Amino acid sequence: MRIIDLLKDEKLSLSFEVFPPKTESGYESVKSATEEIAKLSPSFMSVTYGAGGGTSKYTLDIAKNIKERYGVPSLAHLTCVSSTKQTVKERIEDIKAAGIENVMALRGDIPKELEGADRSAWDYRHASELVRELRSSDANFCIGGACYPEIHPESADSRQDIAYLKEKVDTGCDFLTTQMFFDNNLLYGFLYKIREAGITVPVIPGIMPITNASQIERAIKLSGSFMPHRFMSLVDKFGTDPSAMKQAGIAYATDQIIDLFANGITHVHVYSMNKPDVAEKIKANLSDILGK
Repeated sequence: MRIIDLLKDEKLSLSFEVFPPKTESGYESVKSATEEIAKLSPSFMSVTYGAGGGTSKYTLDIAKNIKERYGVPSLAHLTCVSSTKQTVKERIEDIKAAGIENVMALRGDIPKELEGADRSAWDYRHASELVRELRSSDANFCIGGACYPEIHPESADSRQDIAYLKEKVDTGCDFLTTQMFFDNNLLYGFLYKIREAGITVPVIPGIMPITNASQIERAIKLSGSFMPHRFMSLVDKFGTDPSAMKQAGIAYATDQIIDLFANGITHVHVYSMNKPDVAEKIKANLSDILGK
């Protein structure tokens, strides 16, 4: 099923994100974790894509397994950074052959060895170019894109960031999913700004449950996330106690989701990090709210 069609349903729902293994030896354990999450019957599951396409086969294998074995719509990530047009076309054909209808089009992180390199000769420098490639293929993909409530780290300011986002949407994105954020007011302000700019596609908020203190540094590095005082107080109090921090992090993420639902958001995406227990507890915390 196409995600854009799922988003037309006003019933409250959750989706989860998982990631493929880096090596073949880790495949079975990752597959098992993703299957446990699929058993929770999320509205859909997204499967990420390793830097440089190194895990592209595993991405499709897991996405296909989720879809065929558990009936959960899957969203396969596809990145284009440092890829050639031929490579991307081959990967698009692989996605089609796997029967995947939904693709998350991303530029992708710049590999460490290419940081600072001249990108002018690259076939793809922006996600919008990948969106155009996907839209021009003969597959009728439902295409998702990423957005940043706190501004993309490489954008000069929010005005420039929103202009680039509008270009990506106008090129062919059906919906957007946000990078993680920890203060819902940032999302509400962002939604107001992009609607004013004429971006009308559905936006799915992305929530990251922080279940151990070491995740905070990575979250800040990935997205420049603002950490509100309320959240940092939680970390200061419970960060050295793994069990307490896990429980508190799940509670904080749950509270964010409840607030989003209360303010008119109907679909929330959870970055579940291949942790079935975290996904299960969040869903259990919302059981009556979700009505299932």
